[in-house]
Amino acid sequence: MSAPLLNRCLVLEAPVSMPDGAGGLVESWAELGTLWAEVSPRSGREALGETGPVAINAFRIIVRGAPMGASSRPVPGQRFRQGLRVFRVLAVTELDPGGMYLICETREEVAA
Repeated sequence: MSAPLLNRCLVLEAPVSMPDGAGGLVESWAELGTLWAEVSPRSGREALGETGPVAINAFRIIVRGAPMGASSRPVPGQRFRQGLRVFRVLAVTELDPGGMYLICETREEVAA
């Protein structure tokens, strides 16, 4: 197995709930750091979103491994951001038995 080509810099973000001042909560995102990644397209489809058609694209993102519980180890529910592009993390698994790299299955939604 050859080493992945980690040539894209992505920002890892985690959801944070903040009071909205009216007794409820609003979700925002906190930056956890930047990771170099290999981003590979998988499949895509069109779906109906809240405001109309949405293109849903699956991507496999590979990053360097990190110990369980480390802030640099992605987990489902977090997201990667590259500029205006957002990739929601759906699942994370180790690419190799030694855990040197992690595979993140992600989804990007774009208004069609």
